[in-house]
Amino acid sequence: MRFHHNLVQATVDALHNIFNDGKYADQAIQKILKRDTRWGSRDRGFIAETTYDIVRYKRLYAEIANVHEPFKPVDLWRMTAVWIVLKGHAVPAWEEYYNTPERRIKGRFDELSKNRVFRESLPDWMDELALKELGGIWEKEASALNKQADVVLRANSLKTTPAELKEKLQSEEIAVSQQDRFPEALILKERANVFMTQAFKDGLFEVQDAGSQTIAPFLQVEPGMRVMDACAGAGGKALHLAALMENKGQIIATDIYKSKLNELKRRARRAGAHNIETRLIDSTKVIKKLAGKMDRLLIDAPCSGLGVLRRNPDAKWKLQPEFIDEIRATQQDILQRYSTVVKPDGMMVYATCSILASENENQVQEFLKSEAGATFELVEEQSLLAHRDGFDGFYMALMKKK
Repeated sequence: MRFHHNLVQATVDALHNIFNDGKYADQAIQKILKRDTRWGSRDRGFIAETTYDIVRYKRLYAEIANVHEPFKPVDLWRMTAVWIVLKGHAVPAWEEYYNTPERRIKGRFDELSKNRVFRESLPDWMDELALKELGGIWEKEASALNKQADVVLRANSLKTTPAELKEKLQSEEIAVSQQDRFPEALILKERANVFMTQAFKDGLFEVQDAGSQTIAPFLQVEPGMRVMDACAGAGGKALHLAALMENKGQIIATDIYKSKLNELKRRARRAGAHNIETRLIDSTKVIKKLAGKMDRLLIDAPCSGLGVLRRNPDAKWKLQPEFIDEIRATQQDILQRYSTVVKPDGMMVYATCSILASENENQVQEFLKSEAGATFELVEEQSLLAHRDGFDGFYMALMKKK
């Protein structure tokens, strides 16, 4: 493989922004990619994938390179040298790579790979917590969460079918595969900028992981219902609910961030979803006004995000154990407050993109034992794991109000 100095320099700059300046990986990479309009898709792919790879394995590469945070430019170049050697490529004869100890890098890798926190590149606290909560499956799950995530599309049934969408994408030279288990999902065979396609501009699909696509159907919505999406964000699941409801009935999408709800409105227009109404949660009155009025409630709760580390590998280094404690309290508070909107015989789904029982099953059990949860019963729960299901990790629990 032939390396280009300017592309590796761009990778080093992106890593500096992520590790030293605390920028989110996706934002840092997007900013770097705007630097040179002459870069083609292969160049841009190299920068993005190399940066993500080094972010994913930061602890391992830093240990092999014998560098410590905050990283100096020379440290980041040494980490890229480790990446090149471990990928089996020849190190370019550049000044930055002068005297790169290739044999020592390979030997150090073999030695460190015997220890899971280095092999899978994990903070000690995260490894201990996940091992405690997941037991023996953590070994496989940690490895699976380091694999690059597929790009998955959800065919928008308000405008097309998966078969029609597949044909349209093929006409735009984008090949996809399907899996019976995820009927609306189309999985890209090769990474591509799908946002440039006419199919995307026409609102024929949304980018949404296959695991995430199981949550809206789990709520068992029907056309004509009144449904609330309590933590709607930018609306991926609200749009899915609108499609399942065939644009009939009402979806009230709420969030504490106005910017996210504005993005939801924009996406809804493109998708042709007309039954979504957004409401900003700026006081307790919003929930009180809806008490006992909803047929269905979706709580896609804020969480640690440990199930989506394949997409957000920098979360490993940004997350702190205190945040996990805080988010558990927030999850239970949301369950307690929002569950009041469900009418008798109505149902709700509590979902997270976490793989920890303390954010999932334990939260549901705690809620059901509480005064607010005493009127609910657990109907069904389901979890998705990266190593077993091949997509992001999710948990969902369906509860019915007696």
